[in-house]
Amino acid sequence: MNKAELAAEIANRTNNTKKSVEEMLHALTDVVTETVAKGDRVTLVGFGTFERRSRNARETNNPQKPGEKIKVPAKKVPAFSPGKEFKDKVNNK
Repeated sequence: MNKAELAAEIANRTNNTKKSVEEMLHALTDVVTETVAKGDRVTLVGFGTFERRSRNARETNNPQKPGEKIKVPAKKVPAFSPGKEFKDKVNNK
């Protein structure tokens, strides 16, 4: 399901227009992205938590030149941890 299909489904379930739902989804993704980029968490109880995590620098093999090592710098990455209700639904509980 892509963003447009998600908006259409939410609009259908909530009796809102697809355009208004698309605006809300756009606002939601903007707020979550900006908040996580600042280093704060966004927790939607039952659904999950969005947060920023740090990855350490490391050395690995170059896939284009086997045997050659390359250095991968440290960086920050977005992460999502599903909530209990979400995990239970996925596992048919």
